Amino acid sequence: MNPLNHVAIIMDGNGRWGLERNKSRNFGHKEGLNSIKDIIDISLKNKIKFLTLFVFSVDNWKRPNEEINYLFNLLSNFLTNNLNELNKKNIKLKFIGKKNFTKKMNNLLNKSEQITKNNTDLQINVALNYSSRSEIITSIKKIIYKKLAITEDNVTNNLFTKNIPDPEILIRTGNTHRLSNFLLWQLSYTEIFFEKKLWPDFRGKDFIKIIKYYKKIKRNFGKI
Repeated sequence: MNPLNHVAIIMDGNGRWGLERNKSRNFGHKEGLNSIKDIIDISLKNKIKFLTLFVFSVDNWKRPNEEINYLFNLLSNFLTNNLNELNKKNIKLKFIGKKNFTKKMNNLLNKSEQITKNNTDLQINVALNYSSRSEIITSIKKIIYKKLAITEDNVTNNLFTKNIPDPEILIRTGNTHRLSNFLLWQLSYTEIFFEKKLWPDFRGKDFIKIIKYYKKIKRNFGKI
């Protein structure tokens, strides 16, 4: 049975979900929080140590300002209202990406990391203003600055995900079959599951089904 330490998720389809119900894209984003809570609970029950969620990419800045502001207000409210509960559940928060936000948002992100830094049951990596290509370039610049050899280990050790194992599973909802500049270095041998369901419809039972299937897969890593 395959060990499972790290699951990464591209939570796609919130906006479409809202529009399909004759409501707004923002309504879909709000409903998607219920799926996040489900996935966190299942991760804890299955003793998964790392969960990486693609929340906002560098390309999402191209969206309308109204939607961008709503997304960051949604994140801010979620952290403000749930931080104590996450801390009680022994969950650690880490934000990966470039923190060029407002002072208020940066302070909230830093506070969330600081309060939860010693927690050990589950680490949630929130990919925010994230670009995998930029992450790799930043890693190489760090290596050059430190005058180290450019090796796979040194690139890995200078990524935002330093000291975090590569994901065994990547899930993308929304019936879209691409990686969208997410964890390109880290996904070399990851089992990828593209799901037709839009993110607000993806719930705990769907996650459990993927976990059970993954554990039966024969993983060769280049061997026979």
